[in-house]
Amino acid sequence: MLLRRRTEAPKPNIHRPITYESPDDDDSRCEKCGSGDFPDELLLCDKCDKGFHLFCLRPILVSVPKGSWFCPSCSHHKRPKPFPLVQTKIIDFFRIQRSADLTQKLTPDNLRKRKRASGLVMSKKRRKLLPFNPTEDPERRLQQMASLATALRASGTEFTDELTYVTGMAPRSANSAVLEKGGMQVLSKEDIETLNLCKHMMNRGEWPPLMVEYDPKEGFTVQADRFIKDLTIITEYVGDVDYLNNRENDDGDSTMTLLHASNPAQSLVVCPYKHGNIARFVNGINNHTADGKKKQNLKCVRYNVNGECRVLLVANRDIAKGERLYYDYNGYEKEYPTEHFV
Repeated sequence: MLLRRRTEAPKPNIHRPITYESPDDDDSRCEKCGSGDFPDELLLCDKCDKGFHLFCLRPILVSVPKGSWFCPSCSHHKRPKPFPLVQTKIIDFFRIQRSADLTQKLTPDNLRKRKRASGLVMSKKRRKLLPFNPTEDPERRLQQMASLATALRASGTEFTDELTYVTGMAPRSANSAVLEKGGMQVLSKEDIETLNLCKHMMNRGEWPPLMVEYDPKEGFTVQADRFIKDLTIITEYVGDVDYLNNRENDDGDSTMTLLHASNPAQSLVVCPYKHGNIARFVNGINNHTADGKKKQNLKCVRYNVNGECRVLLVANRDIAKGERLYYDYNGYEKEYPTEHFV
């Protein structure tokens, strides 16, 4: 599902409420559940004028969209067109180093280097972060990249694996971890090396073992394509950095807190709508039910990395191959309702 806004981001605002007048008023009833309850969460199609609860739609909508909105029947929504499984196109899309030969398996030397690098962080007792373990099959890695390219292209998002600073939004100088209310956990030098190792592997085309799939109920989802060990770095949450105050009426579905400052005017969020990576497609859990809570297999942690705020998604338990990834987007604030999550 698409509802992923979390941690101190503004609550969704409903800008076009439908007034409930009588039980016989068809426009005030949801076409999915048939109920006229929750009129403030009913959304009218701009073509057929039929009503739908935000939480009855699949995928669920986080808020009333700005501009025109068309129901599933009028929009003729179809599965996104798959990105072509062509090595040169995929390399160009993700700007992978041309020296990387994705048609070759990982060499023994590279495997030994990774094992040595991983050995620095394998101590369970010290709870160090682990680098992801790429799939050895180069063809499967191309499929993993193509699945993400499909989702990014369908959502109109340009790939980036770094925080981006755009003119007219928050400057990089605003991203100062010392402004965090109550202080921020500092990422150790060893864990920074692990994070950098993950980014270097991706630049070489050694991709995280993740597949992006489209589900009619949940929208784009991310699943493990091989076993993932507890404490493995899944991805960094990236996108355009902006002040929270500028996003109070934002109808985006993936806003992420970057800096929760003592001065609210200095608080920052990550907005992955124009620039982003696979983090945008990892879903939240329904933390109102026991079964929903059991699905959580990632934690979202904000770190001080060399003086700047960064957000990481990290495995909080062992994850089996084929398991979908979920994290509690509410974090510790419990600000957003998740009772309608699938």
